[in-house]
Amino acid sequence: MTTYQYFIYFLLLFVNAYPLRGQVAQLPTPWTETASRAEVPLAEYPRPQLQRAEWLCLNGKWDYLGGKDAPDAFQPQKPAVFDNVAEKILVPYCPESFLSGIQRKQEINMWYRRIFEVPAAWKNKQIILHFGAVDHDATIFVNGEQAGSHAGGYDAFSINITPFLKNGKNTLIVAAKDLNDGKTPSGKNGPRGDYTFTSGIWQTVWLEPVNKHFIQGIRLLPELDHGRLKIFVESDGAKKISAAAYDGKQLITKSDGVSGSYFYLPIKNPKLWSPDSPFLYDLRLNLYDEHGNIADEVTSYFAMRDIKLGKINGVVRPLLNGKFVMQLGLLDQGYWPDGILTAPTEEALKSDIEYTKKAGYNLIRKHMKTEPQRFYYWTDKLGLLVWQDMPAIWYPNEDTTIYREMFRKELKAIIDDHYNSPSIIAWVPFNENWGAFDVKNITDWVKQYDPSRLVNGNSGFNNNPSYQKAYGDPGNGDFVDTHIYVGPYGASVPDSARAASLGEFGGVGLYTRGHMWPVENNAYAYEPTQTALTDRYILLLEQVDQLMKYKGLSVAIYTQTTDVEHEVNGVLTYDRKVEKMQLERIKEINEAVVKDSYELNKSIGQNGQD
Repeated sequence: MTTYQYFIYFLLLFVNAYPLRGQVAQLPTPWTETASRAEVPLAEYPRPQLQRAEWLCLNGKWDYLGGKDAPDAFQPQKPAVFDNVAEKILVPYCPESFLSGIQRKQEINMWYRRIFEVPAAWKNKQIILHFGAVDHDATIFVNGEQAGSHAGGYDAFSINITPFLKNGKNTLIVAAKDLNDGKTPSGKNGPRGDYTFTSGIWQTVWLEPVNKHFIQGIRLLPELDHGRLKIFVESDGAKKISAAAYDGKQLITKSDGVSGSYFYLPIKNPKLWSPDSPFLYDLRLNLYDEHGNIADEVTSYFAMRDIKLGKINGVVRPLLNGKFVMQLGLLDQGYWPDGILTAPTEEALKSDIEYTKKAGYNLIRKHMKTEPQRFYYWTDKLGLLVWQDMPAIWYPNEDTTIYREMFRKELKAIIDDHYNSPSIIAWVPFNENWGAFDVKNITDWVKQYDPSRLVNGNSGFNNNPSYQKAYGDPGNGDFVDTHIYVGPYGASVPDSARAASLGEFGGVGLYTRGHMWPVENNAYAYEPTQTALTDRYILLLEQVDQLMKYKGLSVAIYTQTTDVEHEVNGVLTYDRKVEKMQLERIKEINEAVVKDSYELNKSIGQNGQD
């Protein structure tokens, strides 16, 4: 072929790989092409623990109005006009991402439009519109009328849009404003964060039909000491509830209750959930109307497990189901080069979890962001413990009556969203003093609001951003937690009431040509080859093992799951195409350290004490 023919050939290959796009994927993942071609991306049911048979995913191409000339999208009284708007955005990818089709830096005012029809089979039903997450202030219009609003970038919200619907085509418009000024919870997605700012819709949008009376929410709490599951069902109107638990298709137990009050489902000889045996019971909940007819039916799942502190050989440690298990994990930031905050596909979302499990870890620290509910479904199902961070606010001392209250409100909403997930065993309100305020009080509040989990009030309290005075160790909660790079020596030791955690350590980098984000790359330390990096990691884990056995360390979290933009200290490259360490060797040392922790249980009593 001539040079010109070669050029046309490779141009056609590129166009076929990334159709209808003017942008170029700077670092494609194995799922970029599939996601960019999807008519309905991320089409899996988004809420596995409160699932109904009928629903309609609204992900896909929407009309989009953004950029510097977009109308103000903060609490608008009427929708923007979409005349002659040519841009399309692929929801739910944020407009800063390649997969969105926009790929524009830090949108502030964003307007989305989608035309939809309510399925004929949903006639006489109420229609609920759900959003997994919109960053940060969202106002919803249906057929030109304001249907509702929400503030918060990391929690889900729903609106009953039935009064605004009409026969045939309906117009949904979403206004989203995100100043990205660090005054609302934003984590790494903020002015002092390290990575690409993100805005707008970044999780699934979907419709669901319900009857006049329906289940609005559920709260599930395993109580091992009493051999039962504690259940709370919130509904509108109807009262009677029936609950049935299944092991596969086999009915295990059932019970009746009323909505708005706690009731119990007895679980005799429960199969316990743990990383070694992540058993999940299926749950079916029925709501009955005043005539005794089923008004609503949802399916869910739960696990029987508990997490608390206890002592082994006089050392305070976290106990899972009454036994100490060394919590050995990865710092997982959940960023993607093609979708940024949003995994390109379900397979991609699951892949990081699967690798973590395959490499012998038993813990993920979900750092500075939340994930869609399906992420926690997979950690529940595959068996990985989760520490869930609260995304940091960066400037808590400005307009404190407004922004501190917003932080508290979103912290509560995030706990509510993910309360039922058995894999989540700890909440982390603050990290390294970033935006820290009232840490002692907030730590106590979280512990009081959810006493079934552990709380790490200020992970890495020994570190501090230069722009803010350090809050330091709050002295309460369940962990005394330091971050040591490279470490692990210098890690916390337990005190009389708290377990010792090494909330972050490692961060050793490896340059991987052809798989790095196009910026200056860095890490806390470096090794030249995969073998050398693996050798270094094994040495670090041997030292962790010593700290666990002889200094009371109970948690060690290595930085990190993947490279992220400029950081090259992941165990995987940012595009997830290269394993940077030798898998079998790191799996062997990880499993050896966890196994050593089992040996420490030989002195433990029935009540979790010496």
